[in-house]
Amino acid sequence: MSGHSKWASIKHKKGATDAKRGKLFSRLIKEIQVAARMGGGDPTGNAPLRKAISTAKGSQMPNETIERAVKRGTGELEGINYEEVLYEGTGPGGTLWLVQTLTDNRNRTVAELRKVFEKHTGAIGAGGSAAWAFDRKGIIVVPLAAADEEKLMELTMDAGAEDYSEEDERWQILTDVSDLDPVTTALEKANIEVESSTVGYIPKAKKPQEGKKAERCLSLYETLDDHDDTQAAFGDFDVSDEELARILAD
Repeated sequence: MSGHSKWASIKHKKGATDAKRGKLFSRLIKEIQVAARMGGGDPTGNAPLRKAISTAKGSQMPNETIERAVKRGTGELEGINYEEVLYEGTGPGGTLWLVQTLTDNRNRTVAELRKVFEKHTGAIGAGGSAAWAFDRKGIIVVPLAAADEEKLMELTMDAGAEDYSEEDERWQILTDVSDLDPVTTALEKANIEVESSTVGYIPKAKKPQEGKKAERCLSLYETLDDHDDTQAAFGDFDVSDEELARILAD
């Protein structure tokens, strides 16, 4: 199992505080606003908006908050205009990184992310410097208890999924970007809870990390993930369960 994914899951479990929930809501509100601005406020004909609203509801965001975010996106209410920017970089142990952001100020965001990378012995890179090491995929997360493996496999593969795996008490389902919505819809119609459904990046090959390099990679991931403008961070590193247990015990 990827230490990267497991670290994210551990953070998710620890994130039940109001502060963490507030940050999650902030990310989802941005995502809803951008989706509504790009495709309109009707989720029926706007798949990105439908997925963002579904994730928000799964995170127990109040309906009033969701409705306000949609209206800010469509211009019915005044709001900040965010744009999607993908930043690329290098990190400890020769690792490569992608950071998906929604920002209202590119100059501020790139300056802050540059400092984060430099603090972790890395650097922001030019476009294309890291993206080549990742595949852009639809990524669906389903609680492990929501479906048994046989039912999940049959349902998702029939709908167009490419692969699935168990990731720390969750099913992670990978699809082609164009098949993300049909697979998500098939799960929802079967009354299987979808924790999240989004487009992300999967490393083509993972670089195992140990010792200080593993610690720096996890610290870089956590710092990037905590940045206010970050929607998701991806690194091509891997940390074994044993190494992760050692780091958590320190």
